Amino acid sequence: MPDAPPPPPLTEPEPLSHGLKQRHLTMLGLGGVIGAGLFVGSGAGIAVAGPAIVLSYLIAGALAMLVMRMLGEMSAAMPASGAFSVHAERALGRWAGFSVGWLYWFLLVVVLAVEATGAARIAHGWVPGVPQWGWVLVFMVVFTVANLAAVKNFGEFEFWFAALKVGAIVLFLVLGVLAIAGWLPDTDPVGLANLTGQGGFLPNGWSGVVSGVLAVVFAFGGLEVVTIAAAESDDPARNVARAVRSAVWRILLFYVGSMLVIVTLLPWTSMEPGESPYVAVLDAIGVPAAGQIMNVVVFVALLSALNANLYGSSRMVFSLAERGEAPRGLLKVSGGGVPRRAVLASVAFGFVSVLLNLKWPDSVFLYMLNAVGAVLLFVWGLIAVSELRLRRRIEREAPGTLTLRMWGFPWLTWVALAAMGAVLVLMLYDEGARPQVLWSAGATGAVLLVAWVRELRAGRG
Repeated sequence: MPDAPPPPPLTEPEPLSHGLKQRHLTMLGLGGVIGAGLFVGSGAGIAVAGPAIVLSYLIAGALAMLVMRMLGEMSAAMPASGAFSVHAERALGRWAGFSVGWLYWFLLVVVLAVEATGAARIAHGWVPGVPQWGWVLVFMVVFTVANLAAVKNFGEFEFWFAALKVGAIVLFLVLGVLAIAGWLPDTDPVGLANLTGQGGFLPNGWSGVVSGVLAVVFAFGGLEVVTIAAAESDDPARNVARAVRSAVWRILLFYVGSMLVIVTLLPWTSMEPGESPYVAVLDAIGVPAAGQIMNVVVFVALLSALNANLYGSSRMVFSLAERGEAPRGLLKVSGGGVPRRAVLASVAFGFVSVLLNLKWPDSVFLYMLNAVGAVLLFVWGLIAVSELRLRRRIEREAPGTLTLRMWGFPWLTWVALAAMGAVLVLMLYDEGARPQVLWSAGATGAVLLVAWVRELRAGRG
């Protein structure tokens, strides 16, 4: 009986450019998850959890931190443009790499449409003479050109976008703390009245905290792009480890800290879903034109996410093509090391998503959005399973590459997996979230079916 073929090597050379610097990755890690989901979507979480939204963000943030630590461990040991898709393939087989890669690509190009449309809506409000579709076209063209030119252009765009978002959060936290202490003009110390009044800290009990977790957990999506980008830096292993270390704690501080400021300064009952609680706080402490200031911040956050998603989707489909899981024609790389065909393929599907969002936002596009609603949890789950399998192999074959280690391995990895399963079960019992789970399960099942058929054909070949 012939010997089984050896597993693929842990690291392989990347043909892409190495134009990203450490500062790009660090700021990408910090700014990747600071988006409209935090600035606007957090209002829905406060409405269901009250002041205990702080606990909801702690729980959701802890889960995201564990996932990021696992991903950082594998990416530091095995940097690759496909990141967790490559890790899944090495840990579980081709079917896993194929499935998680295409699911994540589909997630990015669908969400890209939401971001482009949201940014266009804000710009149309500022310049009504330009139709909404015109702004969408402008944004898509600008970021396509930026991503086609050189990877350092993407890095510079994201660096300054993220710097503005991080600066806005830091300024908000400083103003909030000063207002809570009564050190701003025309303000008095607020004490703990808003944390203990209106039903107390847990006005809707622990069920409210759980509902808050369901409302905010997906706001942490986006951290994964930093591990994809690390493969195009000058020292991928070292840079991804540093970016992950600096990002996870600061992001948790920004999210939990800003939520604590909001529910301390204002009664939670005054929050309206769909309205930005940040605007409400800025209005309350007397910042002029608070609404327009936050509109600018949200606008930048949406463009930043659009840029990052376009980059991430192009690198993911390029990595799939490298491994024979996508058309080989996407492997064409420019002289500057940019996978231009992969960028154009992602942009093309992104344009389709945008058109569907503009034409049928409540029917066709809604089904697509539901189909990716819970995909992030499926991706995170495969990251955790891959880490469980690969950690032992790395320790055996290349222990020196474990420059960043998962905390409490393997126990915390299993805790994270159990938490993801619990979130999915809770979503099934939540009337509003149930369609997302069912449609996402259908999309995942379809991709897994294709992967299975491909495996059968490969076996026969």
